[in-house]
Amino acid sequence: MARKRKTDGRTPRRALWSRTLIAITACGVAVGGLAAYRSYSDGSATAAERPVTTEEASRLALSRLNLYQASPVAVTLTAAEGGAVVVRVEGVVDYRTHRAVGSYRVTGSAGSSGASGQLDHGLIVWDAGGLGLAPVPGDASGPPWQQAGQIPRSGWSSRSYTSDPLDAGLQLLIGLGADRPDNPMLLAQSGARWLGRDRIDGRGYDRFAGPRAQGATPGAGSDGKRSPLTYWVDGDGGLRRVTMRMPGLGTPTTVEFSGREDRAKLPEAPWGTG
Repeated sequence: MARKRKTDGRTPRRALWSRTLIAITACGVAVGGLAAYRSYSDGSATAAERPVTTEEASRLALSRLNLYQASPVAVTLTAAEGGAVVVRVEGVVDYRTHRAVGSYRVTGSAGSSGASGQLDHGLIVWDAGGLGLAPVPGDASGPPWQQAGQIPRSGWSSRSYTSDPLDAGLQLLIGLGADRPDNPMLLAQSGARWLGRDRIDGRGYDRFAGPRAQGATPGAGSDGKRSPLTYWVDGDGGLRRVTMRMPGLGTPTTVEFSGREDRAKLPEAPWGTG
């Protein structure tokens, strides 16, 4: 992941994610109310997909508010950049301030030998306007948010978002939490669909396709009209995972939520992004 200052003027490596679809993603992440939750059965995980029920739409809608109330939340983002290059970000998002901080590692093949290994690593901060990158301090210790607090503003290389998979994932992630639920009826009418049930770390989750972009053709499946976003939501409206399919990439960008991080205190200095 090359470090680019916002004044470098370089063109992104790949235009895999159009500006229009990024806007759809940010606005279309409708995720409000809670009703009784039916129990899991082993045989239902393979059932055919269908439109969400009123209760399911309520849980899906509530998940944005739950993220906001749980802030700061520990997250892991994995983005495939193409050419076997993968970027993994582990950090914390505070949805009350719409700020996030973490560490990143880039792995993949390097050089003519094609040997796999770590290509780059460092610290990353991001918000609604863009992101900043910095090397890990030589004497750094503790979690990323503490390390980031040791770096002065001048030590960060900041830039606006580009169209590459990592940036699209970071932009999606920072916009997932909200201080109020959305309207579950509108969510259901926009094409949210139940896809199945999965177990993650021993807990059951319903898997949902998110609402489609306005004007999309009704229906879902292999016709490409399904939302690029998929959500894993538990019986209390808790969001555990979100994936985002991107044109030209077989591996979706994945966001994992692992609960509230009570110790986290996000630094003030790095937020010169955009």
